[in-house]
Amino acid sequence: MTPDTPTTAPRADSPLRHTRDGGRTMTPTAAADAAALPRAARRLLTGFFAGLGVVMAVWGARMPAVQAAAHLGPGQLAVVLLAAAAGMVAGLQIGGRLAQRHGPARLLTGPAVVFGLSLAALGQCRTLMSLSAVAVAFGLSHGLLDVGVNAAAVQCQHGYGRSIISGLHAAYSLGALTGAGLAAVTTWVSHQAVFAAVGAGLALTAAAAGPKTQHIQALAQSPSSAERASNSPRSTGLGRSTMWLLGSLAAACLLAEGAATDWAAVHLRHLGASESAAASAYALYSAAMAAGRLLGDRLTARYGAITVVRAGALLASAGLGASLITDSAPAALAGWMALGLGLSTAVPSLITAAGRGGPRAVGTVAATGYTGLLAGPAAIGALASILTLPTALVLPVALAAVVAATARRALES
Repeated sequence: MTPDTPTTAPRADSPLRHTRDGGRTMTPTAAADAAALPRAARRLLTGFFAGLGVVMAVWGARMPAVQAAAHLGPGQLAVVLLAAAAGMVAGLQIGGRLAQRHGPARLLTGPAVVFGLSLAALGQCRTLMSLSAVAVAFGLSHGLLDVGVNAAAVQCQHGYGRSIISGLHAAYSLGALTGAGLAAVTTWVSHQAVFAAVGAGLALTAAAAGPKTQHIQALAQSPSSAERASNSPRSTGLGRSTMWLLGSLAAACLLAEGAATDWAAVHLRHLGASESAAASAYALYSAAMAAGRLLGDRLTARYGAITVVRAGALLASAGLGASLITDSAPAALAGWMALGLGLSTAVPSLITAAGRGGPRAVGTVAATGYTGLLAGPAAIGALASILTLPTALVLPVALAAVVAATARRALES
């Protein structure tokens, strides 16, 4: 036996083979299989992200029909929305623990099925009590699914060895645009039928895709992903202060998103724009965000997440801020577009950074971030009632500037 001869030969079915210097490398077949896993996982996650966007857009766009069918006043509708928000925050926290213990692949099929079925059930509710009860299930499954797809996206990104998470979030944005368009062209159809069709479609598709979640499970156990994970900063975990900083920045970004959702059209009407022009404000914001996320992975790969997030946040702050000073409808449309484009890569980058601490950290950062989305529009409304709406909208401008100032500290920790 020569010194170059390995003492034990690899099994015939082993994915590894020995080299002459005593090292080991994957066989060509195993390498091809390992390369195929991230692609299969990415396709699956794209579908889940898109489905999540479609459902949320349909639910939001047909909210007036839900309110009318159950004869709810504004305060009663707020109770339903609060029930959904409470369920979602609980789902994010529980989902982080479950994903940490069992892996994010377990949080895809089941929560997606419940999410779709609960949307269908919401269409059938006619009382405040029934709507609130189903809204809790709707929010809980949403939170579980949100943690699952984002934690799995971080795993998939490790498998690729490069940034892909911005493109996955773009699938959510495109799904939301599709859902909003679907809701707009089906206004002549009852919301019960639309909710049932969309909800059942998601549930059936998720159930059919269930066996394919094994690609995500296998990805976490693949030799190439394991090697990248062992050399990644995430193996050291995240400090508590860093995790809360990431969550706070996510809350700032999502507050801006909530402002665009609830106040962009009102802002345009305040400036004297026509109803159709006002309605286009959020569509332009969403389209700009989707475009930015489609380009985000390439920009991040070329310039780095810190540079892209800082530059984008500065664009968001300067764009919307200038439109508030100019005080004209065309400038306002450009400002909302700048906000969407500028913040498009921020949340994906923050989720990626949170992924270094594992799925539970992803859940914590997401839960903290969603407080901005939930509380932001109300905070802007309160400020507008005391001051003026343009003055209140300085809040997302200031928070975007804070994101730009603190992005380096958060993302390089």
